[in-house]
Amino acid sequence: MGGNKDTFYGLTGLGDLIVTCSSNHSRNRRAGILIGKGKTIEETRKEVGMTIESIDNIEVAYKLSKKYNVEMPIVDTVYNVLFNKLNPKEGVNILMTRELKEE
Repeated sequence: MGGNKDTFYGLTGLGDLIVTCSSNHSRNRRAGILIGKGKTIEETRKEVGMTIESIDNIEVAYKLSKKYNVEMPIVDTVYNVLFNKLNPKEGVNILMTRELKEE
């Protein structure tokens, strides 16, 4: 799709991903914790009170993975937790017990 690996490996890519996953100030991390505790998207949006890019973008990532036939198990699982009522604990179980393969 025209992405640049140097952008991904820089601060705007991996750097942002690391901060998003590890900082208590991250809206996306807070949203993930709330969703993991069973809050709905609406409850999570209200509690965080700011834009949550991960929720806004997961549907796009899911559709692109299907369009380009790219296997993205984490995206599939998060999408199913958010939009198809998959229990977050079951989602983790699906990811952790999937068949090992070289990726």
